[in-house]
Amino acid sequence: MADDALIAQINQLVEEEHEIRASGEPDADRLAHLEVTLDQCWDLLRQRRARREFGQTDSTGVRDEGTVEGYQQ
Repeated sequence: MADDALIAQINQLVEEEHEIRASGEPDADRLAHLEVTLDQCWDLLRQRRARREFGQTDSTGVRDEGTVEGYQQ
């Protein structure tokens, strides 16, 4: 998936998250799934950008939920 497609997917997921939160009765399971998927997408985009910045080949992949949810901010 190209960066543009990944960014479009991120935007779509964010829009869906906003719609669910605004619905008045948010679906907690769906929101949790969206948050994990968004974290994975952002992580993948950051990995790709970092590899390009340092001249490395793009051998990145989507990291598992445990990895992306375990990051400290």
